[in-house]
Amino acid sequence: MANIQTLDPNASPLDYYGWELRRQREANNLKQGQLGDIIFCTGSLIGQIETTKKIPTRDFSERVDAALGTDGVFSRLVGLVLRSQLPTWFQPYADMEAKAAYISTYQAQLVYGLLQTEEYARAVLAAGMPDDLESQVAARIERQRILERGRPPLAWVVLDEAALYRPMGGHEVMRRQLLRLLEFAGHRWMRIQVLPFAAGEHTSLAGSFNLLRFDDDPDIVYTEDVISGHMTASPEAVREASLRYAHLQAAALSVKDSAALITRVMEERYGDRPRPEERAMA
Repeated sequence: MANIQTLDPNASPLDYYGWELRRQREANNLKQGQLGDIIFCTGSLIGQIETTKKIPTRDFSERVDAALGTDGVFSRLVGLVLRSQLPTWFQPYADMEAKAAYISTYQAQLVYGLLQTEEYARAVLAAGMPDDLESQVAARIERQRILERGRPPLAWVVLDEAALYRPMGGHEVMRRQLLRLLEFAGHRWMRIQVLPFAAGEHTSLAGSFNLLRFDDDPDIVYTEDVISGHMTASPEAVREASLRYAHLQAAALSVKDSAALITRVMEERYGDRPRPEERAMA
């Protein structure tokens, strides 16, 4: 007789997802392999997700909902599952980010997380040598869903020019990442400015920070150090951060000129290059 792992649905969102998947599958009189055939995956993957050894994706969840007629249950659950995969210290910020009406961010080293492509995010997160890289990547991409809402937060991003040049993930990854930034050039809810090297010294040489504003809650300032994040609603801190951000915006290129710089860097630094054999023939 097979040794069936017992799950506690109250242990975590991931345990509940696995427990519910097994329950719904068995209610439909399907074996793992049979369900796998229906949604174009292996029975082994079904088993691994049921026993919390694999993290479900949104695509997997939508296919399960369609196959089992579960009216979006797993598509709703997967958001909780992926949010739970974020580092524990980051989860409170992610919860507040999802509620924000207005997001202002200055990024000194990297592209802002909500704007990262999956490949770029994987390169960034891999640098921290996590044990569960793919689940962290999936969680970061899940965060970006707030930009797809009918009324997303108004977001203003100031990127240091250094973020355009740091080759995270390599040539092609960076090209696609900069192209992703340009896709927001005419976006109603998103504005991107680049703080150029020519600006010299500026008001946030100490590093990146985010300002979150809400319809009914106090504003929040968020910063990170090497191992954790810090949120504060202190009026003094919010006032100081807002002043510094205003100075950053004033020193940055206009939205139009920023898009032109991003385009130039994408073409000149990450544009199409001849293959090795083509260079040898030249």
